Amino acid sequence: MDERMKLTYLFHSGFLLEADGFAIVFDYYRGGEAILDEVLRRQQPLYVLVSHEHRDHYNPEILTWSRSHGRICYLFPREMAGRKELATLSNAVFLSRGESYADERLQVTAFGSTDLGASYEVETGGRTIFHAGDLNNWHWIDESTEAEVHEAEEAYRAELDYLAREVERFDVAMFPVDARLGSDYMRGARQFVERFEVGLFVPMHFYPATAKAEAFAPIARQHGAEFVLLSHTGDSVTIK
Repeated sequence: MDERMKLTYLFHSGFLLEADGFAIVFDYYRGGEAILDEVLRRQQPLYVLVSHEHRDHYNPEILTWSRSHGRICYLFPREMAGRKELATLSNAVFLSRGESYADERLQVTAFGSTDLGASYEVETGGRTIFHAGDLNNWHWIDESTEAEVHEAEEAYRAELDYLAREVERFDVAMFPVDARLGSDYMRGARQFVERFEVGLFVPMHFYPATAKAEAFAPIARQHGAEFVLLSHTGDSVTIK
């Protein structure tokens, strides 16, 4: 793993991963427009991954990038295949849970979610990178019934079990740490780092509760993960 990569925060759950000769955009919603303009100008292969169709994870503006860039591959969850604006795309791949796309640069495998769409495992440059999309333990413990909390717990554990059958370690994991869940908002992230070996944990889906996201750092480190908070558009970390 001599190749270095750079992970840049765009906004919310949106990230740019730059590797040697290509780049990946995850869940672009807004933010980092100047950064992305520069990436598009390079005309290097670009992979644009969308976890699901919620407006804070999918901005149809990404489809206009093909007008000036001829080397884009879009990857969507299978459930988005029926959207009208995607029907004529010749450079789109739709993945169901467990399906993969691979070429000479990377392999992308779709895993499950506890909301809409998919989470993604990306293998490239000898590294395994995970973007959770909206996979989380969405339990809302302070306002849900005991039955609702149990249902959320079971659904989340089932998805972790499915993921664990294929992957044991992630070099980088981008994962929700969303304070809107209330008093036990870190539960899903904690269960994730307890279940998997994680090299670098990067919180997402936390805006504007930056301090709440940063509070997860001791838990991540307790379980052997490095923790980095990228909280402003353009913040980045080098993946060695």
